[in-house]
Amino acid sequence: MTKAWTFPLMLLICLFGSTALPGHAASGRAPAEQGVWPLAPRPPIRARFDPPAAPWAAGHRGVDLGGQPGQVVLAALPGTVRFAGSVAGKPVVVLDHGTTRTTYEPVAGLVEVGDAVPAGAAVGRLVAVGSHCAPATCLHLGWIRNADNTYLDPLLLLGVGPVRLYPWDGRRAGSPPITPQARVNSLYGDLTLAARLSGLLGAM
Repeated sequence: MTKAWTFPLMLLICLFGSTALPGHAASGRAPAEQGVWPLAPRPPIRARFDPPAAPWAAGHRGVDLGGQPGQVVLAALPGTVRFAGSVAGKPVVVLDHGTTRTTYEPVAGLVEVGDAVPAGAAVGRLVAVGSHCAPATCLHLGWIRNADNTYLDPLLLLGVGPVRLYPWDGRRAGSPPITPQARVNSLYGDLTLAARLSGLLGAM
């Protein structure tokens, strides 16, 4: 390991725990905490949480929220400033919330280590250097469980669940469920299910 990487790596280990790099994804439920959006107004989501299949594998251990250089970054939860400085040339703010911690980058801190901050309080300003969305600017928000340094989906903290796609059954919103008989009629005209099955059996 080169000397150039020794200090940033040791700093990250001290800040985030010995297993936080590369980290692993959450298994089971996330803590029941409700946070606030760290950018106002509510920002667009540029990249969602994409946990790696294994701790050493590539993945996206947080979410990227679209913003502007100089935009004020807010604390997602009340907590205490655990770190506010530079890691490998990128400005980072870390807040400790007891059972979890949140990370904000690239963010030039407006707070100092040990400061107590309420949810929604300004903790720094977004900068363009080190943005995951370069050449655009975005905030990378991370959420980590302290007990085992497990990365959690920050959108759950913000009240936004994961996107789930369900098969469409042809109904309009608010219309009653389609019964099996209605499905048969829509496919085969006015034949009843019994008649259709009888025809199929007779052809065998």
